[in-house]
Amino acid sequence: MYSKLLVAFDGSNLANKALRHAVELAGRYDAKLVVIHVYEVPILNSGDMLIAAPEEWSRQYADHSVKVLDSAKSQVPSERGAEFKLLQGNPAQTILETAADWGADLIVMGSRGLGGIREFVLGSVSHNVVQHSKVPVLVVK
Repeated sequence: MYSKLLVAFDGSNLANKALRHAVELAGRYDAKLVVIHVYEVPILNSGDMLIAAPEEWSRQYADHSVKVLDSAKSQVPSERGAEFKLLQGNPAQTILETAADWGADLIVMGSRGLGGIREFVLGSVSHNVVQHSKVPVLVVK
């Protein structure tokens, strides 16, 4: 039924749960599995100007993201042969683009991540992915 599963992983409790579901599904269908973590370095707004975050912030976001992806790697059995990708960009858009480029036939993700107030204002990543995906999306609660 499924041959390529893409898991969006942000390190939250629900992302961990979604990853477990994806590993189980991949085993059941002998599917390929790719786990991605997408991080976005903020752009600062100062009145009429947008200011790129300091380089140090970019490094800190990248370093933290490596740890998040390492957490995912530790949860996937090595015999599963999963791929792990660290990507930078808008999370929903990057998840959708990666799924399309890779030819995923299912996206698996948690219903709520670590977005906080940004999620409240802009809408959740999972909601955006569900609304715009061309393939089925399994949202784990």
